[in-house]
Amino acid sequence: MPLTMTDVDRFEAARPRLEAIAYRMLGSSAEAEDLVQETYLRWQAADVERIEVPEAWLTKVLTNLCLNHLTSARARRETYVGQWLPEPLLEGDPMLGPADTAEQRESVSYAVLTLMERLSPNERAVYVLKEAFAYGHREIAGILDISEAASQQIFSRAKKHLAQGKARTEIDEAAARRIVEEFLAAATSGQTEPLVKLLTSDAIAVGDGGGKIPAKATPFEGARAVATFLRGMFKPADSKRRLMGGAPEVYATTANGAPALVVVVDGRVFGVMCLEQSEEGIVAVRSQVNPDKLHRATEVWGAAEHGEPLVLAGW
Repeated sequence: MPLTMTDVDRFEAARPRLEAIAYRMLGSSAEAEDLVQETYLRWQAADVERIEVPEAWLTKVLTNLCLNHLTSARARRETYVGQWLPEPLLEGDPMLGPADTAEQRESVSYAVLTLMERLSPNERAVYVLKEAFAYGHREIAGILDISEAASQQIFSRAKKHLAQGKARTEIDEAAARRIVEEFLAAATSGQTEPLVKLLTSDAIAVGDGGGKIPAKATPFEGARAVATFLRGMFKPADSKRRLMGGAPEVYATTANGAPALVVVVDGRVFGVMCLEQSEEGIVAVRSQVNPDKLHRATEVWGAAEHGEPLVLAGW
């Protein structure tokens, strides 16, 4: 039976929540959109009048599609060129989902999305549904076809895995901009020491170029190694301009709720550098430069208001 306009409207009302769930589970906006669209096709083919709780039905279908996708994604990650990092979402992107509580904000942070690679598909699903969307264990058990006790155990395991990373500091917009400005000033100073002072002793730097943009296959580890790498990265060079396709503009913003630098060339987002901050300093610098993972960032950036770019010394 064809969907009525009411049925279509019901799905469209649920779409933002479904996309936010899928993004948290997959770390990719494109994959999230694809699986939400597949959920719509399932909704279209279903006997909607017999579905008592549409929200629960849609969440169950989407979650199971994500679980299947994650299983195949593990095999693809084994052949991925270089380091795999999630796709960053810029400030104001609706796919970031709910951010009313500290738990919700933490669950979509770039640091946690990266750490979630350690989790099994079921652990990801339980963590996302419980922590970010406040589903009870009884509801999650029904979605995943497991017992309530199993849901509780899986959630406990997921929290332990994710707790191994350093706790990030909650930062408001003004503080995020200040951190980015200090970081950029240090990175373009031509010296190592200003950067070392901003980093924790065990800081790391990771880049994802997807084999399309040069990025080191293994992380830099330790404040001095990271600082030396960053000093070289921000050193002006004609070869870098050629690689980027023009002169870069750098802006301070937030990505997934954390301080971030956005590098823009002729209106296109070339890269997003996410800074993970703790009370001791910058714990991690994660750079996404794979062009396949920056389409949505470019769209969001182009549709948003933003201030003047930061000064790039020497550029």
